[in-house]
Amino acid sequence: MRRTGVHNFPAIDRVIYGKAAAEAVRDEAERLGAKRVFLLASRTLNSKTDEIEKIRRTLGDKHAATFDGIAQHTTRKQAAEVALHAQEARADLVVAVGGGSAVDLAKIVIMAMEHDIRDEAGFDPFPMGPGVSQSPFRSPTVRQVAVPSTLNGGEYNAAALVTDERQKLKQIFFHPQMMPVAIILDPALTLHTPTKLWMGSGTRSMDHGIEALCSPAGTPLADEVVLAGIRTLREGMLQTLQQPDDLEARRLSQYGSWLASYGLQARVPMGASHGIGHVLGGTFDVPHYYCTPVIMPSLLRYNKPFTEDAQKRLATALGAPGGEAAEAFAEFTRTLGLPGRLADVGIGEDKFDQISRIAINHRFVKANPRPFKDESDIVGLLRMAA
Repeated sequence: MRRTGVHNFPAIDRVIYGKAAAEAVRDEAERLGAKRVFLLASRTLNSKTDEIEKIRRTLGDKHAATFDGIAQHTTRKQAAEVALHAQEARADLVVAVGGGSAVDLAKIVIMAMEHDIRDEAGFDPFPMGPGVSQSPFRSPTVRQVAVPSTLNGGEYNAAALVTDERQKLKQIFFHPQMMPVAIILDPALTLHTPTKLWMGSGTRSMDHGIEALCSPAGTPLADEVVLAGIRTLREGMLQTLQQPDDLEARRLSQYGSWLASYGLQARVPMGASHGIGHVLGGTFDVPHYYCTPVIMPSLLRYNKPFTEDAQKRLATALGAPGGEAAEAFAEFTRTLGLPGRLADVGIGEDKFDQISRIAINHRFVKANPRPFKDESDIVGLLRMAA
């Protein structure tokens, strides 16, 4: 039982569901008084489907421009370049349509626009450092609307992960109003999402819920909501695995992602799965959606002495009451056909020392419920996950 703490509410107006994406984007542009809407879109959605064209047609003369060359890992360089395109288009609203990379890029682009950042060095004053609660950004004049095509759940978070390619280092930027002002859930849009990405991104959303549930800084409200989300996500993802074109299963999965990400909305700090995952992605180019299945089972085992009650509740939510949460999660990801070991994503023991040197200073690794005394503890965890 949580006995003390603070529950934060996010700077988001609303989540819209049960409405087609094109219609919902148009309505949000009108509600927000936007005249020049800049679309940040998945290249696949833009070039191989008519989903983005539907949005452009529905926006009509409110559509200012579309950018679709989004990198898998958001970079400072691309953020500065896209912000310049948006400024040249005189954008007054940015709409991200796609996966977590599109949403993260939109978050940092609106801040680059606000501060007229034109190159990588322009971001130097803003990454979150130790003991800093948010980046020293001004509140953005332009806001974002997110239309996710995956289950990642990062759209429910006001932080962006951005790679500084000069150092090959992924950094966190945070301001409350980097949170999308509205999120639009349209399961029909997700029919184009590759199966591995859909399933892997769902485990990433579960990760948000698990780390909030296990965090010493969690809240009673977040605990109950994320547990409901994990249960709902599991059900929806398994149904989607059996019937990929089942829109109701996809809708259920989206609702699960929304709920499982509630700890993010409340600014509950994530733990070592996120921290180490940021190193795997930012430094070693492991896809975001594979980081959780290869790290989380071992981390649950590592954390169990400090999170036993939370893990009992987690095991029940994962369909294994009375069982081990680590094994229940590993079995779930195996069923989804996802990689389960670091070796499966190209990470061998020769990289463990470098990972641990970077991860030991990561704010989420430092927030892990069971502390890491030094780098050797992280190497030990990596060996468990090898």
